[in-house]
Amino acid sequence: MADLSAFPITQRWPAQHPDRLQLYSLNTPNGVKVSIMLEEIGLPYEAHLIDIGKNETWTPEFLSLNPNGKIPSILDPDGPGGKPLALFESGAILVYLAEKTGKLIPADPAARYETLQWVMFQMAAIGPMFGQVGFFHKFAGRAFEDKRPLERYVAESKRLLGVLETRLEGRDWIIGEYSIADVATLGWVRNLIGFYGARELVDFDALTCVPAWLERSLARPAVQRGLEIPAKG
Repeated sequence: MADLSAFPITQRWPAQHPDRLQLYSLNTPNGVKVSIMLEEIGLPYEAHLIDIGKNETWTPEFLSLNPNGKIPSILDPDGPGGKPLALFESGAILVYLAEKTGKLIPADPAARYETLQWVMFQMAAIGPMFGQVGFFHKFAGRAFEDKRPLERYVAESKRLLGVLETRLEGRDWIIGEYSIADVATLGWVRNLIGFYGARELVDFDALTCVPAWLERSLARPAVQRGLEIPAKG
């Protein structure tokens, strides 16, 4: 039985199954990357809901695992060398889980780096830009009289969707086969047109390949399960 008592986060969110990977998350676009990945690869894990509405990411226990105070984070009792590993940043977690299991990342070095570049594209561009659209279109930014920020982020999000559209021409998945690049990206595209209500704003229905890719992604049973994890009480 793994001993995780040295990690303060387990005091606030106790592990019922300490031999399993511990996931601390919420089903946001970043959070579902990891829950979908875990469902896809079939690695046993235990999910803990972290309520960002109650500022639980800013508690000392959570900050001990992720000093940036963001979900998702993981604690793997069977990390490298058989020692526990704490990890944050969704992109880093995806790469770690892919390499740990040999799943959803190509073995060929060139294809592996091609996959990583599209994961970084999501992390550096799609996530931040789509998130800004959400803020200025749906949340507090709606009240701003100056609409130039919204216009800027909408224009950039449309451009990024165009990049993805071009990439998906002639492909079912971002690198040809389903990978962590798709896992990283699908939740953000889903959120942009769904929860953020920006479908018309970004001319989503003028695209062809991206909507078809999103439909394929959301049809995967592991994706459907992962989108609902951690379950809300």
